[in-house]
Amino acid sequence: MEVDNLHIKKEENSAQIDETTKYVQDIKKSSQRSGSAKLCCYDWMKGIDEAQKPNNLVEVRFKNTRKDFFVNDSGLPLEIGDVVTVEAAPGHDIGIVSLTGELVNNQIKKTYGKKIPESFHKIYRKAKASDIEKWKEAKSLEHKTMIRSRQIAKDLKLNMKIGDVEYQGDKTKAIFYYIADERVDFRELIKVFADEFKVRIEMRQIGVRQEAGRIGGIGLCGRDLCCSSFITNFVSVSTNAARYQEVSLNPQKMAGQCGKLKCCLNFELASYMDARKNFPDLNVALEFKDGRAHHTKTDVYKGILTYQYKKDDIPVFVELTVDRVKEIIELNKKGVKPDSLVGESITVEEEYTPDYENVVGQESLTRFDKKKKKKKHGNKNQNAQGGQPQQNQQQQTQQPQQQQNTNGAAQGQGQKNVQQGNRQNNQQQNRNRHRNQNRNNGNRPNNQQSPNNGGQNA
Repeated sequence: MEVDNLHIKKEENSAQIDETTKYVQDIKKSSQRSGSAKLCCYDWMKGIDEAQKPNNLVEVRFKNTRKDFFVNDSGLPLEIGDVVTVEAAPGHDIGIVSLTGELVNNQIKKTYGKKIPESFHKIYRKAKASDIEKWKEAKSLEHKTMIRSRQIAKDLKLNMKIGDVEYQGDKTKAIFYYIADERVDFRELIKVFADEFKVRIEMRQIGVRQEAGRIGGIGLCGRDLCCSSFITNFVSVSTNAARYQEVSLNPQKMAGQCGKLKCCLNFELASYMDARKNFPDLNVALEFKDGRAHHTKTDVYKGILTYQYKKDDIPVFVELTVDRVKEIIELNKKGVKPDSLVGESITVEEEYTPDYENVVGQESLTRFDKKKKKKKHGNKNQNAQGGQPQQNQQQQTQQPQQQQNTNGAAQGQGQKNVQQGNRQNNQQQNRNRHRNQNRNNGNRPNNQQSPNNGGQNA
């Protein structure tokens, strides 16, 4: 019996090991794909041995947007996607290698700037099967813990929102990420959490941008949110960025999923500010002899300013270059007013567009739709008689004439027959009258047959 139990335990352990190795292989395959994880960094120097310098620093990612750097003192051959056990305070944690080589130094400068720490935590080893099993158990508890922690915070009447929970790899510590508009006294909350979950509690306050980065989503542009894909340091965004770029100040379009102004408003702000360096003050009106013109529109990169003025109570829009606007402003300062704004309009050269002929018809969206065949009713006689359209037309035109003639003849013959029938009926009626008269004459009494006979009798 003991031998059988040993065999059963060995089989179960081997099955768990096989499942764990398959789990690790799936993680490695998904990690090696570009953009498979949040805040991923494409290793464009991979495969270039000459450009690689010896570096023992490794970038390791954890759940969602948390990443950190560790020292590979033991010289382990690590690749992107390897599951490693790293040093934590206290205990150890489980993470996935996200970047190795020379680019790690650039990522450290990007993350810390000039305040680079003197030392980093260590990488202990590649994760064992037991480490991965405990790591999976810890990850399975995160959602339940978040729901329960929200209920506890609500019962304690704390004005805060717990957005996410992350367990450490050894299941001895849990990080609670929360959002709060005001300062929150969560000392009582930590005591309740420690009694409820039996782990060490750490509370971290994050903003709405960090929360959107941890949850993720799709933006209006159709791509992943910038905060969940590559942004690590969040810079404040103001409405001046929209004004510089001539963007409509519509809060519904300018706000992202976090409710704040979109981070992408800062992406091209520097180029717009550089292009606007030589622009004049747009609040200054241009003085002319026939009126005053005010600025309405700006094309920053083309350097064209649109001004409006009223002529006979009709608004007129004229485009001017930046240099010409500066000249008019200088003339106005000297007390000189140009004659009119109409002649100041610039002529924009038409851009050359190469000719294109749709030979194949590939840009048509309906080229694969089945076309309905039209029913041809007029070709039935033509198909039946072997295809003689002219004869059919002549026959079709002759047929109504013949029908008219035959109908007229039939009508005349019918009238004649009716008249003959009436005549015969009249003759027969006259004959019947004569017969009745004769019968009446034969049935009279003798004394009344003739007056002569009656006289002789008397």
